[in-house]
Amino acid sequence: MARNVEFNEVEAIQKAMEVFWKKGYSGTSLRDLTDAMKINSSSLYNTIGDKHALFVKCLKHYTETRMEEARKRAAGAKSPLEALINVINDSVTEIIHGNNSCMAIKATFEVAASDKEVQAVLKADSDFMYSFILSLIKNAIKAGELSGVKDPEMYTDYLVSVYTGWYESYILHQDPIRIKKVAQYLITQIST
Repeated sequence: MARNVEFNEVEAIQKAMEVFWKKGYSGTSLRDLTDAMKINSSSLYNTIGDKHALFVKCLKHYTETRMEEARKRAAGAKSPLEALINVINDSVTEIIHGNNSCMAIKATFEVAASDKEVQAVLKADSDFMYSFILSLIKNAIKAGELSGVKDPEMYTDYLVSVYTGWYESYILHQDPIRIKKVAQYLITQIST
């Protein structure tokens, strides 16, 4: 008779995600994962699948959590412009104070170029952020908070490209002042 696998899958995914986030896909062994999840490898294979399937689940968990946090944060803002500024400031906080940078960006450079399933998860995340920021920009224009923006789509591309580049800058230079100054400059440009 088969033994029932008893573990909290949500907690296990969270623990595995933290390992992947820290070590990357290639640097993470099956043993690292099962140790963190406090399960044996047969339980992993029987419930989730192999390392790749677990990585995809972890990446989905990471991106879906970020999406939900972005929605909640925007809902609590007083205006669309304030919500947009919050997105920028939240990125700075994540870059400077996050232990492992951005898991989505790390996975993009490590895995996505050669893995269509990972690429699809990351594209969905990117598409969400683009649509989310675009809606904030359009709402800020309607509210009269961004009068100088003539092309909301291009402006969205610009903003996403700018703050995404901060991750690379911080990884290479480890200079929080630099990131804060660039973010403040961007906020000043948006606010005028």
